[in-house]
Amino acid sequence: MANTMHFDLVSPERSLASLAVTAVQIPGADGDMTAMPDHAPTITTLRPGLLKVDAPEGSSEYLVTGGFAQINGDSMSVLAEKAIPVDEVTRAHLDDLIAEARASHDVAKENGDQSIVDDAAKLLADMEALGTHMSL
Repeated sequence: MANTMHFDLVSPERSLASLAVTAVQIPGADGDMTAMPDHAPTITTLRPGLLKVDAPEGSSEYLVTGGFAQINGDSMSVLAEKAIPVDEVTRAHLDDLIAEARASHDVAKENGDQSIVDDAAKLLADMEALGTHMSL
């Protein structure tokens, strides 16, 4: 299959995907990015968001909370901090993720390092926006 590349998605809990794909859209730290076969080699960090996979067998989506992606011309690996198939995400999952982000923000404010406070505030905003985007 010349128009596909191998894709792996893993989190600390489990391996979520290992298949041939035609495209993968990731929530990169610097903006959304789509990787396709013959993509230039790239390593990037992920922000919270939806990772979308297009494969010959169909499409799938995963909620990711962050992590790293390594893209080569013929393969792509995503190491996610947390990843959940979108069809398994409940409001309770999202509430837990928002609570974790809010706790991190509160700790950062107590410690007083403004750059960490800003990063934690961005994480909290991203997690809250995910709920709106997913209509949860």
